[in-house]
Amino acid sequence: MGDRTDSSDHGFLGARTVNKQSQQQADTGPQLQPADERRRSQRVMIRIPVTLEVTIAGKKTTLSASTASVNDHGAMLLCTRNFPLETKFDLINDRTAQKQSCRVTRAALENPQGYLIPVEFAAPAPGFWHISFPPPGWKGLEN
Repeated sequence: MGDRTDSSDHGFLGARTVNKQSQQQADTGPQLQPADERRRSQRVMIRIPVTLEVTIAGKKTTLSASTASVNDHGAMLLCTRNFPLETKFDLINDRTAQKQSCRVTRAALENPQGYLIPVEFAAPAPGFWHISFPPPGWKGLEN
């Protein structure tokens, strides 16, 4: 069915309908897209054990954590401890012993298992997680 395009004197849409194919669309420049389509890389929900090496009050501390989701630019970590925004630390993938420098990008969300902490790598690290990501534009099944 078409869209109503004629407006009446009162600001309401008119009675005539026009097929969408006949409407001219104005070039409004880049449009904002849903968050999933703006991502720099695909995100995969997966639990991977990690170790955090962080300096707290001048003392180097090692903490165990896991990922809730990962991508080539960082991860959402699940940790029993919260960290302030912009905290920098080294993240070690416990499966491979690879290390990557990170920083906390936003305030953590508290949940029953601990804190969900979004972190970003100092530089993109394709292959750090050693998993296969879905192809760009892939959408999972929706219920």
